[in-house]
Amino acid sequence: MNTMKKLSLLFILVVLLCLPTTIFSQSASEGERKYLFESMETLTGVPWYFLAAIDQYERNIQQARPDLPERSGSVAIAIPLDRWAGPLNPDPQDVIPESIHFFGGIGRDGNGDGKADPYNPIDILYTIGEYLSRFGTTYDDLRIGLWNYYQHPTAVDIITHIAKMYQKFNTTDLYENHFPIPLQYNYTYRSTWGDRRGWGGIRIHEGTDIFAGYGTPVLSTCYGYVELKGWNRYGGWRVGIRDVNNNYHYFGHLGGFNKKLKQGDIVKPGEVLGFVGSTGYGPPGTAGKFPPHLHYGLYKFNGKTTFSFDPYPYLRAWEQKTKNKTTKK
Repeated sequence: MNTMKKLSLLFILVVLLCLPTTIFSQSASEGERKYLFESMETLTGVPWYFLAAIDQYERNIQQARPDLPERSGSVAIAIPLDRWAGPLNPDPQDVIPESIHFFGGIGRDGNGDGKADPYNPIDILYTIGEYLSRFGTTYDDLRIGLWNYYQHPTAVDIITHIAKMYQKFNTTDLYENHFPIPLQYNYTYRSTWGDRRGWGGIRIHEGTDIFAGYGTPVLSTCYGYVELKGWNRYGGWRVGIRDVNNNYHYFGHLGGFNKKLKQGDIVKPGEVLGFVGSTGYGPPGTAGKFPPHLHYGLYKFNGKTTFSFDPYPYLRAWEQKTKNKTTKK
């Protein structure tokens, strides 16, 4: 073993000794998980928030896909065994670093125990970090690395958007939600997801309509990255926001936007996005074909496709949580 490799392994062992004992358990706190990602940044040069975003993305798609087993514990990343051990490796469970390297696998020994274990959280994070660092560690370099790994543009965008949120707030604890209409305004809504709609062709209603007066503020329901802002012939003036749970929050039929809001912004729960209107069902500027309301939709990407799901139960829960928070103040 050469001197540089010995020093690297010694450094890895020192870092591991500093990690809290609970960090690998299912009960690991967000702060402990962040410390783990920061430790891997020290080892690989890949920013902690990118490593954390990859882990969160994988956690999200495991929850959305019944064909994928959910990994418990502090790290949810699941590297396919043929990729870990090498596509031509006769032993897909191979943990010997030398033979994995020989067969072109990406699996690496991250904790210095002489094994490249595809189920060990340190080995997994070190492997992902080492893989991405081959492409460089700038923002653009990492997007190229993510593309080479996932081969899907939506996955690359979602991971980088989550990473930007983690970087901005310097935490992974960004799960707070807020009702999209200020509670002091008059509004009404019921479950309308799945109802029939006919304009532009027969389709189902992919959201919940919250009826309120013109100009009523529309608030962000989450910490999120503004992926879209502009006109849609069905939704009129609309905003689309991605949260860290891989939910895409859609706010449609707006009468106008918050003038400071732009695509690429990162918003907080309760932040003003725009105002209730009646735009849509035609070319840009069309309005008044229906009463003023907010069309609120929820979508999720599962690693393959994007699908709509009923936002009504979530709105009810967020309405109550927002009321409780307001009462405490």
